Amino acid sequence: MIKVGDIILSEDIATAKFACDLPRCKGACCVVGDAGAPVSKEEIPILHKAYRQLKDELTPEAIAVAERDGVVIGSEKKGYELSCVNDAECIFVQYDDNEVAYCTIQKAYFEGTFNWEKPISCHLFPLRIKKIAGFEYVNYEYVDSLCSAACVRGKKEDIYLAEFLEQPLVRRYGQEWYDEFLAACRYVRDKEKQ
Repeated sequence: MIKVGDIILSEDIATAKFACDLPRCKGACCVVGDAGAPVSKEEIPILHKAYRQLKDELTPEAIAVAERDGVVIGSEKKGYELSCVNDAECIFVQYDDNEVAYCTIQKAYFEGTFNWEKPISCHLFPLRIKKIAGFEYVNYEYVDSLCSAACVRGKKEDIYLAEFLEQPLVRRYGQEWYDEFLAACRYVRDKEKQ
């Protein structure tokens, strides 16, 4: 385990090589699974705003699910998650001409029409955060059916998961924390080579 500030992370985050390869995986993390992406209570109002603003770009099935079940489901006790179509595809998913799934919210952010990129759990994937006894535990949740292409690309291009996820990690914890985390990752890698 790596501890940076009050955050505890699995060591494999330091050593895994990973770089998303959307043309190969087709955005599977947005459409495969048995539950929606975890969201925080603070993100819920932003997601409702995104739904209102981007509704016309969503599929009819996604709109039906959001109108019936809500944009976000769950409770404070059990946790919140994004609603999904058929318990798999996120309601904010769109597809490009090559059948690659992408996030409507993120597209709007990149186009400058929405001021928030996407839920932090989506941005950090394949990392997952769990809060236990006042600490945040961050684990690398490798799912072969989703991420094998990213691992192949990461190894081929020599990109570590920790560096690939710099932007979302800085977004979540700040630049100073990330710099300390990266130093810890390099220490773990050097120790592993000995």
